[in-house]
Formats: sequence, C-alpha cells, structure tokens
Amino acid sequence: MNPDMMTEDAAHGAVAAYIGKESTISSTQDILNSGAVPRLSGYMVRPGKVSDSIMGGKFTIFEKDTGKDCVYENPPLNTKDGVPLRIMVRTERISTHDINRGVIPYKDQILAENHNFMRRLLQSAIGTSQFDVPGLADNSVVIAAENLKTIPVENVLRGYMAKSSTSTSLYQAYVVRGERTFAGHKLPEGLVTNGPLPYVMDTPSTKSDDHDATIDMAYLVKNNLCTPEQYVQIRNAGIFAFGMVSQYLKERGIIAVDTKTEHGINRKGEIVSQDEIWTMDSSRFWLANDYQDQLERFQRGEIKEINPKSYSKEFARGFSEGDKGYTDEQRIQIAIRYIVGIQHLLSKPFNPDTRQRDERVISGLETVVRELVA
Repeated sequence: MNPDMMTEDAAHGAVAAYIGKESTISSTQDILNSGAVPRLSGYMVRPGKVSDSIMGGKFTIFEKDTGKDCVYENPPLNTKDGVPLRIMVRTERISTHDINRGVIPYKDQILAENHNFMRRLLQSAIGTSQFDVPGLADNSVVIAAENLKTIPVENVLRGYMAKSSTSTSLYQAYVVRGERTFAGHKLPEGLVTNGPLPYVMDTPSTKSDDHDATIDMAYLVKNNLCTPEQYVQIRNAGIFAFGMVSQYLKERGIIAVDTKTEHGINRKGEIVSQDEIWTMDSSRFWLANDYQDQLERFQRGEIKEINPKSYSKEFARGFSEGDKGYTDEQRIQIAIRYIVGIQHLLSKPFNPDTRQRDERVISGLETVVRELVA
C-alpha cells in the first residue's frame, strides 16, 4: 500500500474535522444571484440530483411542490467557437431511493476525480461532451461540456446480480419479485445473489428527474426515446467500455460489477457520453480478493450469501431509512468509504482541496468563463 494513502483512521479524522468546520453552503443559484461571477448573473440554474447545470435557452423543471413543469429561458451561453455550453456544478448531495439524504463531505471532489479519470480512459469507446479546461484540476467541482441533445435513456449494464434495495434493480426483480424476464432478457434459474451473470446484460432505464423505470429496446423505440440504430450504438459501445474498465480494474484487484451512463447527440451528429462515467455513484465496484474468499466459502456452504466489500453508493443506501437524512456519524462512514474507494480505484492518495466550497465553485466558474465562454 502506498504510504501516502489515507488510512481509514486518517480519513475519519479528516471528515470529522470537515464536519466540525461546516458552514452554510450557498446553492449554485445563490452564487449566481450574488453577482460573484458577473458573466453568469441573471442565469437560472437547472438543479439535478447531484449536479446543477447552467446553460442557455429554454428548459423545463418539474417542481415537486406544485406537481407542475415550469419553463425557464436563459440568454445564450456558447463557447468562443460557437459551441452551445453546459456548465455543471457538482454538489455534495447524496440521493437514494429518489430522496435527498443531505450532503457527504468531499463527495463532490471525489466523484469529479473519479469521473475525469474514467472519461479519459473510455473516450475512444463512448466519446465525451466535456472540455478539458486549462486551470481546472481533476477534482474541480465545476465541469464544462457541450450542451447536447439528450437521448432520454440510461444505459445500464450489469455483469453481476448485485444485491440492491433499488426497485429497478435486477436483484429486486429476480429474487424479491420472482421475475424471469428482465429488460428483454430471459433469465435462467439458479442465479445467485451477488453472483456473476451469464453475460454483460444491457438493461436500459428511462431517464427522469422524478423516478426511473427499467425497460427494453422495444419500449424505447415504440415511445420514440431513441431509434434502434442509436440504441445499438449506445449498447455496443457501453459493453466495449465495460470490458476496458474491467481489465483496468482487474489489475488493481477490483471487480467492475455494473454501471449506468447517459448519452446525447453533439453538434456533429455524434452520440457521445454525458454526465458521470463509471463513478462510485453510477457504478458498483467490489474488492476482488474479498469476493473470491467469500465465493469459496459460499461454495463450501460456510456462508449463505456473498456480501463483498463494495465501493459504491449502495453502501450509503444501507443507512437509508424512510425519508430521513443521514446522521453526522453516518455521513462520516459514507465519506470514509468514498475516500478509501477512490484511492483503490485510481491507485493514488486522495488530496482534498480544503478551500470553502463557495470559493471552489466561484473559482471554477471564473476559470470556465475566462477560458471558454464567448
């Protein structure tokens, strides 16, 4: 182990200290309204579950309080080359079961670094909408990308039947509800909880701000969510990328379990990935030696279920209770798992940017405006 890696005890101390100094965090909209970044004054923010977006043109937000769609319109926001721009601000928010559970210290920086590494690794397979901006570090919480025409489908790929409390999961369908057809796949008898699947399965999901639903290609085409050709490209590229990630992680003692990616069409008519790529929120990773040990014990009948150590949001889901947020101790435990996870995934120490979040966001927005915005 690299001696510079944070141990769990060191991570506990760092996260506890972070929480001890926590102050009120400004929303992305509050930052724009304050005039701290003059070029972006007057823009409305499109909030997401984890990332907020700033872009030009019309967009719709579903307001849960009123149950209605509200339409907003921003002034144009383009790069100096005329490319429509989408600026994303990653937050520390964590959502499980479509409920916001609060914020997790350092989560925004950890997932940004995770995503940036993976998008470079997989760019040849699934493309990217993101710009590499001079002055933005990989753990910057501000991301600049082309504003794509979104294909409203999540490309969900599964190599294992991971145990999950999410209603759209294969586990819930197969084990809890007893279904033997899932997203168009006929499932064999005898699949094991957290065991491997016969092949990497594509199990697409609708993309929604409210809630998602697992579907199949026939549904996508019938409802004009994408064409058959578009889906085949997304699926095949995603499966190829799955193999690339699996090989990379195998060399580091980690199993790639499942993932979901989102896609859109750029100004050249190309389908490319957008938003998160193979992060601990959008994917599951297991520690390989722990998995192998448990698999052997399971096969010998010593344990009833394989329960490998996981680096994913599923760890946080285990703390979820009703519509409650997380306690500070739960937030610490979740943050520690993210810190240890990113160090395993990238084989390098996690070095957090300890500036106040507002300062980091404003600095990132100023850099994007200076380097890219017309």
